[in-house]
Amino acid sequence: MRPGIATLVCCGLVSMACPGLSARAQESARAPELIPGWTLLVSPYGWAASLRGTGSLAGVSTHIDVPFSEILDRLDIAVMGNVEATNGRFGFYLDGQYVETSQTEELYRHRIAVGITTTRLSAGVFFKLHEIALEGTTVFGRPRTISFEPTAGVRWTKLAGDIGVLGIGFGKSSDWYDPFIGLRINADLTDRWNLFAEADAGGTGPSQYSLQGQVYLGYRTLLFGHETVLRAGYRAIYQNYQAEDFTRRGRFRWDVTQHGPAVGLTMRF
Repeated sequence: MRPGIATLVCCGLVSMACPGLSARAQESARAPELIPGWTLLVSPYGWAASLRGTGSLAGVSTHIDVPFSEILDRLDIAVMGNVEATNGRFGFYLDGQYVETSQTEELYRHRIAVGITTTRLSAGVFFKLHEIALEGTTVFGRPRTISFEPTAGVRWTKLAGDIGVLGIGFGKSSDWYDPFIGLRINADLTDRWNLFAEADAGGTGPSQYSLQGQVYLGYRTLLFGHETVLRAGYRAIYQNYQAEDFTRRGRFRWDVTQHGPAVGLTMRF
Protein backbone atom coordinates (compact mmCIF):
# COMPACT_ATOMS: atom_id res chain seq x y z
CA MET A 1 0.00 0.00 0.00
CA ARG A 2 1.29 3.47 -0.53
CA PRO A 3 1.39 7.23 -0.56
CA GLY A 4 -1.56 9.56 -0.54
CA ILE A 5 -2.93 7.74 2.45
CA ALA A 6 -1.61 4.33 1.56
CA THR A 7 1.03 1.58 1.30
CA LEU A 8 1.48 -2.06 0.49
CA VAL A 9 3.58 -4.02 -1.76
CA CYS A 10 6.32 -6.21 -2.76
CA CYS A 11 9.59 -7.81 -2.19
CA GLY A 12 11.82 -9.36 -4.86
CA LEU A 13 12.32 -13.04 -5.11
CA VAL A 14 14.80 -15.21 -6.99
CA SER A 15 13.95 -18.80 -7.86
CA MET A 16 15.94 -21.74 -9.18
CA ALA A 17 14.52 -24.73 -11.04
CA CYS A 18 15.73 -28.25 -11.75
CA PRO A 19 13.54 -29.35 -14.70
CA GLY A 20 15.61 -32.37 -15.69
CA LEU A 21 14.84 -34.56 -12.67
CA SER A 22 12.90 -37.73 -13.25
CA ALA A 23 9.86 -38.62 -11.15
CA ARG A 24 11.82 -41.43 -9.45
CA ALA A 25 14.73 -39.13 -8.57
CA GLN A 26 12.38 -36.52 -7.16
CA GLU A 27 10.50 -39.15 -5.19
CA SER A 28 13.72 -40.43 -3.58
CA ALA A 29 14.83 -36.89 -2.71
CA ARG A 30 11.60 -36.10 -0.88
CA ALA A 31 12.26 -34.73 2.61
CA PRO A 32 10.79 -36.62 5.59
CA GLU A 33 7.70 -35.20 7.31
CA LEU A 34 8.39 -33.05 10.36
CA ILE A 35 5.28 -34.47 12.09
CA PRO A 36 3.96 -37.88 10.95
CA GLY A 37 0.78 -37.41 8.94
CA TRP A 38 1.22 -33.64 8.62
CA THR A 39 2.92 -31.50 5.98
CA LEU A 40 4.31 -27.99 6.43
CA LEU A 41 4.21 -25.67 3.41
CA VAL A 42 6.28 -22.46 3.53
CA SER A 43 5.56 -19.83 0.86
CA PRO A 44 7.56 -16.58 0.67
CA TYR A 45 6.25 -14.27 -2.02
CA GLY A 46 6.44 -10.77 -3.47
CA TRP A 47 3.38 -8.74 -4.42
CA ALA A 48 3.80 -5.79 -6.81
CA ALA A 49 0.59 -4.12 -5.69
CA SER A 50 -0.89 -0.80 -6.77
CA LEU A 51 -3.54 1.12 -4.79
CA ARG A 52 -6.75 2.66 -6.00
CA GLY A 53 -9.68 4.11 -4.08
CA THR A 54 -10.52 6.87 -1.59
CA GLY A 55 -9.50 7.70 1.95
CA SER A 56 -10.76 10.16 4.56
CA LEU A 57 -9.27 11.52 7.77
CA ALA A 58 -10.17 14.52 9.97
CA GLY A 59 -12.85 15.61 7.51
CA VAL A 60 -10.47 15.59 4.51
CA SER A 61 -11.03 13.09 1.69
CA THR A 62 -8.47 12.18 -0.94
CA HIS A 63 -8.41 10.06 -4.08
CA ILE A 64 -5.85 7.30 -3.94
CA ASP A 65 -4.27 6.17 -7.21
CA VAL A 66 -0.75 4.95 -6.55
CA PRO A 67 1.04 2.69 -9.07
CA PHE A 68 3.51 0.13 -7.83
CA SER A 69 6.45 2.00 -9.38
CA GLU A 70 5.74 4.97 -7.12
CA ILE A 71 5.41 2.73 -4.09
CA LEU A 72 8.72 1.05 -4.92
CA ASP A 73 10.50 4.42 -4.94
CA ARG A 74 9.41 5.02 -1.33
CA LEU A 75 9.69 1.46 -0.05
CA ASP A 76 11.85 0.88 3.04
CA ILE A 77 11.00 -2.72 3.87
CA ALA A 78 8.53 -5.38 2.75
CA VAL A 79 8.13 -8.85 4.26
CA MET A 80 5.46 -11.23 2.96
CA GLY A 81 4.80 -14.93 3.34
CA ASN A 82 2.38 -17.76 4.01
CA VAL A 83 2.76 -20.83 6.25
CA GLU A 84 0.34 -23.76 6.00
CA ALA A 85 0.03 -27.07 7.84
CA THR A 86 -2.18 -29.87 6.51
CA ASN A 87 -2.83 -33.57 7.01
CA GLY A 88 -4.32 -33.91 3.52
CA ARG A 89 -7.90 -33.48 4.69
CA PHE A 90 -7.81 -30.54 7.11
CA GLY A 91 -5.37 -27.70 7.57
CA PHE A 92 -4.72 -24.20 8.80
CA TYR A 93 -2.63 -21.29 7.54
CA LEU A 94 -1.20 -17.88 8.43
CA ASP A 95 -0.62 -15.25 5.74
CA GLY A 96 1.18 -12.00 6.55
CA GLN A 97 2.35 -8.76 4.92
CA TYR A 98 4.38 -5.97 6.54
CA VAL A 99 5.31 -2.90 4.49
CA GLU A 100 7.02 0.36 5.44
CA THR A 101 7.31 3.38 3.16
CA SER A 102 8.68 6.85 3.77
CA GLN A 103 8.99 10.14 1.92
CA THR A 104 10.12 13.71 2.53
CA GLU A 105 8.10 16.79 1.60
CA GLU A 106 8.79 20.51 1.99
CA LEU A 107 6.27 22.95 3.48
CA TYR A 108 7.10 26.61 4.05
CA ARG A 109 10.83 25.79 3.79
CA HIS A 110 10.54 23.10 6.45
CA ARG A 111 11.26 19.46 5.67
CA ILE A 112 8.48 17.09 6.68
CA ALA A 113 9.12 13.34 6.97
CA VAL A 114 6.12 11.12 6.36
CA GLY A 115 6.12 7.39 7.10
CA ILE A 116 3.37 4.82 6.51
CA THR A 117 3.32 1.25 7.81
CA THR A 118 0.80 -1.35 6.70
CA THR A 119 0.40 -4.68 8.46
CA ARG A 120 -2.03 -7.40 7.45
CA LEU A 121 -2.35 -10.87 8.98
CA SER A 122 -4.85 -13.55 7.93
CA ALA A 123 -5.38 -16.75 9.89
CA GLY A 124 -7.70 -19.46 8.63
CA VAL A 125 -8.68 -23.12 8.45
CA PHE A 126 -9.77 -25.25 5.49
CA PHE A 127 -10.95 -28.75 4.68
CA LYS A 128 -11.11 -30.81 1.49
CA LEU A 129 -14.81 -30.97 0.66
CA HIS A 130 -14.58 -32.70 -2.71
CA GLU A 131 -11.83 -34.20 -4.85
CA ILE A 132 -11.88 -35.29 -8.48
CA ALA A 133 -9.33 -37.90 -9.52
CA LEU A 134 -7.43 -37.30 -12.78
CA GLU A 135 -5.30 -39.62 -14.86
CA GLY A 136 -1.64 -40.07 -13.97
CA THR A 137 0.54 -38.79 -11.17
CA THR A 138 2.60 -35.68 -10.45
CA VAL A 139 6.40 -35.69 -10.72
CA PHE A 140 6.40 -36.22 -6.95
CA GLY A 141 4.51 -39.50 -7.34
CA ARG A 142 1.12 -38.37 -6.03
CA PRO A 143 -2.18 -38.83 -7.90
CA ARG A 144 -3.29 -35.86 -9.99
CA THR A 145 -6.53 -34.31 -8.70
CA ILE A 146 -8.78 -31.26 -8.61
CA SER A 147 -9.80 -30.38 -5.05
CA PHE A 148 -12.35 -27.94 -3.62
CA GLU A 149 -11.61 -26.58 -0.15
CA PRO A 150 -13.93 -24.23 1.80
CA THR A 151 -12.02 -21.90 4.12
CA ALA A 152 -12.87 -19.55 6.99
CA GLY A 153 -10.81 -17.26 9.19
CA VAL A 154 -10.12 -13.72 10.29
CA ARG A 155 -8.07 -10.93 8.73
CA TRP A 156 -6.41 -8.18 10.80
CA THR A 157 -5.31 -4.93 9.17
CA LYS A 158 -3.39 -2.06 10.73
CA LEU A 159 -2.56 1.26 9.06
CA ALA A 160 -0.10 3.51 10.89
CA GLY A 161 1.27 6.88 9.87
CA ASP A 162 3.75 9.29 11.41
CA ILE A 163 4.87 12.82 10.57
CA GLY A 164 8.07 14.47 11.74
CA VAL A 165 8.74 18.22 11.53
CA LEU A 166 11.23 20.41 13.43
CA GLY A 167 12.30 17.39 15.45
CA ILE A 168 8.77 16.71 16.69
CA GLY A 169 6.95 13.54 15.71
CA PHE A 170 3.24 12.79 15.50
CA GLY A 171 1.75 9.36 14.90
CA LYS A 172 -1.71 7.85 14.47
CA SER A 173 -2.95 4.36 13.62
CA SER A 174 -6.12 2.43 12.99
CA ASP A 175 -6.71 -1.32 12.97
CA TRP A 176 -9.64 -3.67 12.48
CA TYR A 177 -10.65 -7.34 12.10
CA ASP A 178 -12.60 -8.93 9.24
CA PRO A 179 -13.95 -12.48 9.67
CA PHE A 180 -14.18 -14.16 6.25
CA ILE A 181 -15.35 -17.27 4.41
CA GLY A 182 -14.20 -18.48 1.03
CA LEU A 183 -13.25 -21.29 -1.33
CA ARG A 184 -9.89 -22.63 -2.56
CA ILE A 185 -9.44 -24.68 -5.74
CA ASN A 186 -6.29 -26.69 -6.46
CA ALA A 187 -5.99 -28.32 -9.90
CA ASP A 188 -3.15 -30.47 -11.29
CA LEU A 189 -3.02 -29.46 -14.95
CA THR A 190 -0.15 -31.83 -15.81
CA ASP A 191 2.45 -33.81 -13.88
CA ARG A 192 4.38 -30.54 -13.33
CA TRP A 193 1.92 -27.67 -13.81
CA ASN A 194 -0.61 -26.69 -11.16
CA LEU A 195 -3.34 -24.03 -10.89
CA PHE A 196 -4.40 -22.58 -7.52
CA ALA A 197 -7.25 -20.10 -7.02
CA GLU A 198 -8.87 -18.63 -3.92
CA ALA A 199 -11.68 -16.15 -3.24
CA ASP A 200 -13.16 -14.95 0.03
CA ALA A 201 -15.56 -12.34 1.40
CA GLY A 202 -15.68 -10.94 4.91
CA GLY A 203 -16.60 -8.11 7.22
CA THR A 204 -18.99 -7.21 10.01
CA GLY A 205 -21.43 -4.86 8.28
CA PRO A 206 -21.97 -2.12 5.67
CA SER A 207 -19.19 0.05 7.12
CA GLN A 208 -16.65 -2.78 7.28
CA TYR A 209 -16.28 -5.46 4.62
CA SER A 210 -13.68 -6.95 2.30
CA LEU A 211 -13.30 -9.07 -0.84
CA GLN A 212 -10.16 -10.95 -1.85
CA GLY A 213 -9.15 -13.07 -4.81
CA GLN A 214 -5.94 -14.63 -6.06
CA VAL A 215 -4.89 -17.08 -8.77
CA TYR A 216 -1.48 -18.68 -9.43
CA LEU A 217 0.08 -20.93 -12.04
CA GLY A 218 2.66 -23.23 -10.45
CA TYR A 219 5.55 -25.38 -11.67
CA ARG A 220 6.80 -28.36 -9.62
CA THR A 221 10.53 -28.89 -9.17
CA LEU A 222 13.14 -29.60 -6.49
CA LEU A 223 14.85 -26.80 -4.59
CA PHE A 224 17.53 -27.56 -1.98
CA GLY A 225 16.25 -31.15 -1.89
CA HIS A 226 12.67 -30.17 -1.08
CA GLU A 227 9.54 -30.51 -3.20
CA THR A 228 8.82 -26.99 -4.44
CA VAL A 229 6.21 -25.24 -6.56
CA LEU A 230 7.35 -22.01 -8.26
CA ARG A 231 4.35 -19.69 -8.62
CA ALA A 232 3.31 -16.60 -10.60
CA GLY A 233 -0.12 -15.01 -10.63
CA TYR A 234 -2.32 -12.11 -9.65
CA ARG A 235 -3.79 -11.00 -6.33
CA ALA A 236 -6.36 -8.36 -5.34
CA ILE A 237 -8.08 -7.28 -2.14
CA TYR A 238 -10.78 -4.67 -1.66
CA GLN A 239 -11.36 -3.25 1.83
CA ASN A 240 -14.00 -0.78 3.02
CA TYR A 241 -13.55 0.36 6.62
CA GLN A 242 -15.08 3.34 8.42
CA ALA A 243 -14.74 4.45 12.03
CA GLU A 244 -14.61 7.56 14.18
CA ASP A 245 -11.22 9.21 13.78
CA PHE A 246 -8.94 10.76 16.39
CA THR A 247 -10.67 14.18 16.13
CA ARG A 248 -13.92 12.64 17.46
CA ARG A 249 -15.73 14.80 14.90
CA GLY A 250 -14.78 13.20 11.62
CA ARG A 251 -14.65 9.72 10.13
CA PHE A 252 -11.65 7.67 9.13
CA ARG A 253 -12.44 5.85 5.89
CA TRP A 254 -10.37 3.34 3.93
CA ASP A 255 -12.13 2.38 0.69
CA VAL A 256 -9.26 0.95 -1.33
CA THR A 257 -8.43 -1.87 -3.74
CA GLN A 258 -4.90 -3.25 -3.68
CA HIS A 259 -4.03 -5.31 -6.75
CA GLY A 260 -1.12 -6.52 -8.84
CA PRO A 261 1.01 -9.45 -10.01
CA ALA A 262 2.63 -11.74 -7.45
CA VAL A 263 5.49 -14.25 -7.62
CA GLY A 264 6.81 -16.72 -5.09
CA LEU A 265 7.32 -20.35 -4.25
CA THR A 266 5.88 -23.04 -1.99
CA MET A 267 8.35 -25.42 -0.35
CA ARG A 268 7.20 -28.66 1.29
CA PHE A 269 8.67 -29.88 4.61
